[in-house]
This record gives sequence, structure tokens and C-alpha cells, in this order.
Amino acid sequence: MNNMFYRIVRPIVKGLFFLLFRPKITGKENIPSNENYVLAGNHTKWLDPIMLVAIVKDQIHFLAKDSLFKGITKPIVKALGAIPVNRKIHDHQALESAIIALNKGMVIGIFPEGTINREKKEPTLPFKIGAVKMAQVTNTKIVPFVITGKYKLFASTITIEFLKPRTISDNLGLENEKLRDEINKKLEEKNECSQSN
Repeated sequence: MNNMFYRIVRPIVKGLFFLLFRPKITGKENIPSNENYVLAGNHTKWLDPIMLVAIVKDQIHFLAKDSLFKGITKPIVKALGAIPVNRKIHDHQALESAIIALNKGMVIGIFPEGTINREKKEPTLPFKIGAVKMAQVTNTKIVPFVITGKYKLFASTITIEFLKPRTISDNLGLENEKLRDEINKKLEEKNECSQSN
């Protein structure tokens, strides 16, 4: 369900992003066609959602921190269909809004860490339960993604891999850990590969 603003803006975003960063993309065939799904992956920089918009043809309704819905960024994030999240609490309203969107056939984008992993003590921060919860409640598949590398102009050093869609069972705690483990394992593999090259 693309709105007019998104259809106008996305080709511009895509063109500029590919020109400036030249991302390497693998696993794009794992993105479902003509159905709703949840995109969930690690968070490295504020540019991550922009890269996803540039790559994925479907309109992605991101869960975004509520501070972006103030000031000059407010009309942009609202027009793009983002869903505000209060990261200081367990924001049930944000979860309900995402569930409603999925039930209407929309695509949700979420970073289960809740913020950018700046400490780097582990490949990812602990995942919040929202991604698997909304997928389970709506019987929607999660498409995990893994972002590695750095955003460097004209350098083609940023990489994103889309993993196989997964169905979520009723054991949300286990599913949340399985999702994080899958992404962590892929991050560790890519890190080992880059160090050996």
C-alpha cells in the first residue's frame, strides 16, 4: 500500500543512495512478493533505514523513535508512514499500530535492538520482543537482515544480506533468541571472513 509521497520520494532516495554508497546486496530473493512481512535486523547507523528504502520495492513502515515526530523531521517521517515508538517504556501503542498495519497487508521494518549498537561488546544488543510478537500475532513471516561494513562515499563497503523468511511459533522468548542468534552468527561469520582477507 504505497502512498503518493513514498512513490515519488523512493526513486530519488534509491538513486542517490546507490550513487553515494554502492551497497552490496545478497539474498534479495528471500524478500516475499505480494504479501506482508516484517523486516528485522541489526542497527549500525542512522543510514540503515534509508538503505532498506532504497533496496526494497515495498513501502516499509518503520518503527521510529518518537523524537523524530517533532520539529522539521515530523512531516517527513509521517509522510513515509513511520510508526512512533517511545523507547523509554514498553510501548504497547506502537506494537498495536504495527499489528494493525500488518493486518492491512503492509510491510513493517524494525531494528529489534531498539537503538544503534555503539558498544560492540557483542555483535548485537539484546533484542526486544516486539518483532517476533507482531509477526506471531498476525501470522506474518519475519525476514531477517544483516548489515555489515561501513558507509563510505563511493567505496562500496556497506553490505546487506537478507536471510530466509522465518515463521514464528508461540514461544516468543525462544523465537526472539533464535532470531538474534541467527543474526549474530551471520555477523560473526562475516567478521571472520573480513579479517582473513
